Order: sequence, then structure tokens, then C-alpha cells
Amino acid sequence: MYLNRAIIIGNLTRDPEERQLPSGAAVTSFSVATNRVWKDKNGAKQEDTQYHNVVVFGIQAKNCAQYLRKGSSVLVEGRMQTRSWDAPDGTKKYRTEIIADRVQFGARPGSTGAVAPVADSGGDQSQAGGKEALDTIEYPEDEINPEDIPF
Repeated sequence: MYLNRAIIIGNLTRDPEERQLPSGAAVTSFSVATNRVWKDKNGAKQEDTQYHNVVVFGIQAKNCAQYLRKGSSVLVEGRMQTRSWDAPDGTKKYRTEIIADRVQFGARPGSTGAVAPVADSGGDQSQAGGKEALDTIEYPEDEINPEDIPF
């Protein structure tokens, strides 16, 4: 069994670039930065940043181009793909990309934490273009007694 699956959560490093295929289908590409923080054997904090190229197709590509901007938080699920081409100088060039199946927008800067809708290539797109009415989550004011929980 083989599996080619990538899941990343990070921030856009540049504004998305939207293009059209000869068939008329929309294609949007952008780059996402992910960070990893750890302590080395001496206890010093270390940080590593990786940059990932993402390509999105179809209606999902239009949504990404419309709503995402540099610095936006995003979750991307898809597959890894490496393509190659011959450069004008005669060398062979390679680029590894994540071909997105699903893109979920994170909270907008300055918002109260509500998450934007999911742009999913296989699902219903009716909510992806609309605005959610949820700005905050209202929690009940009642105090919960742990002894009242049945498990």
C-alpha cells in the first residue's frame, strides 16, 4: 500500500497568484511557511522554518485567490508532486508542490477567533462564498459540577 498525503498548517508568505488553464479552469498558487520549535541537547531554543509551494484548482482556487492574503493562516491537505522542466539556460529545473485537495482558512487577523468556511474540492460550495454569522461563541453561564457528569 502507498500513501502520498501532506497536511500543513501555516501562514501565507505572499499573496496568491491566480491563473487560467487553456481549458478555462482556475489555478491558484501560493507559498506557506511552517515553523518548528524545539530545545537542543544544551536546552537552547531552536527554530526552523520550512516553505511549501501549494497549487489549488477549480472553484477552490477562486476562493483562495479571493479570500487569502499574505500572512493569512491556512490548513492545506493534499498530495506531494514534483514537476520538472528545461530552463532556457539548458539546465533541468525541479519544483516540489502540494496539490491541494482541501484548503481551510484560519482566523482573520483582528477577528474574535471565528474560523472562515472550508473550501473543499469535493463538497458543497454554497457556504464557501457566503459569510458566516458566527463572530463569537456564547458559552452558558451555569457552573458545571463534575459530579453531575454521568461518566
